[in-house]
Amino acid sequence: MAIFFTMLIFIAVVAGLSLAGMRLYVKPKEAMERVAGTGADHDAPPVHPSLVFHDIVKRLGAMVPVSPKDVNVMQRRLIRAGIRNPNALKILYGAKALFGVLLPALVTLSIFNTSTDPSNKFAAILAAVAVGFFGPNEYVRMKAKHRQKQIHRGLANALDLMVVCVESGLGLDQAILQVAKELEHAHPEITEELAIVNLELKAGKRRAEALRNLADRTAVDDLKKLVAVLIQADRFGTGVAQSLRAHSDYMRVQARQIAEEKAAKLGVKLVFPIFFCILPSLFVVTVGPVIMKIMRELLPMMNNM
Repeated sequence: MAIFFTMLIFIAVVAGLSLAGMRLYVKPKEAMERVAGTGADHDAPPVHPSLVFHDIVKRLGAMVPVSPKDVNVMQRRLIRAGIRNPNALKILYGAKALFGVLLPALVTLSIFNTSTDPSNKFAAILAAVAVGFFGPNEYVRMKAKHRQKQIHRGLANALDLMVVCVESGLGLDQAILQVAKELEHAHPEITEELAIVNLELKAGKRRAEALRNLADRTAVDDLKKLVAVLIQADRFGTGVAQSLRAHSDYMRVQARQIAEEKAAKLGVKLVFPIFFCILPSLFVVTVGPVIMKIMRELLPMMNNM
């Protein structure tokens, strides 16, 4: 029975690979038309297999039913991750549907002929379903978190450069544009967000609305505070340079306090690595020779007495 299932799986895999190779690589019909000169489109570039897979996932995602509330939430997560492709949401849902079926199928085939307990097999299949379905969501979440860290890391430099630009006589809009140009290679994440703010201002949006959109897109706390300071300075007519300078000093003090907090926690965090990694090796190096000498000399002497 096991040999029969193995042969069926082998034949199915070979047939699938052969059909895929004929359609994607060999293409005998296109070759004959090209030689005979009867093809309708001779200059069309070949389609790469990755593009075919991309199109399949996108179409599969378009067929998955979703609620409008989930769509808005996932679109916001994709934007925070820096993924602004119009078809990104369809590709995400298609990947969830595809991996939610493909991964359990592979796990089922791998554990079908094993002597594992049936409850463990069922648990493994359920785990594969969970990983395949929620894995793309976790990937988007991790990418968004990494991008938020990069934005937070480049915010201090962007703010200092913005203070210099405003104090040198530039307006806030021109300062944002200049900061986006100067930090293009050092901090591309925050540069991209500031460039979007500049485009929104050119499109006719009010400055307060464009800044609020910046805070909503990134969801970085320090950037939200900066946006609140800029909006209040613009609303009440206070000096933008003075407000930015005060907020820059505040962020510098906050960064110093965070560094001091991490340094204070370092001693407590080192207890477990020292106790489990360093002390055993130190104990072996220092006490080991003494124990070996006792076992070789003192114990035989005590036994002979």
